[in-house]
Amino acid sequence: MKVHEILAIKGNALFTVSSKARLGEAVATMVQEDIGSLVVFEEGALVGLLTFREALRAIAQAGAAWEEVVVGDAMVHNPMTVAPQTEVNALREQMVAVHQRYFPVVDEGVLLGVLSFHDVAKAVLEEQSFENRALKAFIQGMQT
Repeated sequence: MKVHEILAIKGNALFTVSSKARLGEAVATMVQEDIGSLVVFEEGALVGLLTFREALRAIAQAGAAWEEVVVGDAMVHNPMTVAPQTEVNALREQMVAVHQRYFPVVDEGVLLGVLSFHDVAKAVLEEQSFENRALKAFIQGMQT
């Protein structure tokens, strides 16, 4: 299974934020949309990724003034990305190795979507379930 296949199932809704936006606004968007990350764009280019991990770190550091923190000060700058033709197992290994739970999917400079560790785990489980059903059906067909 490849990354683009997961995106096709998941859909490619993108939620973005400016690096100049306030953390309070970004967190409100994440809560409202029930998402764990926001892609940070400046002048049409991906410059960062804000996830709940970075938001919580910034909140802990800023204390009561956390809502005024600028997204650019909290985000991951230049996050690792993945190509749509990447095998899912390779992405899964990379996620674990670099401890990054969200990967923007980029093809020739164009952002196609974002995959989370949850998206990958769900796709792998569904693929394994399909294979198990197919094997059971094959075995049952051989026994008759």
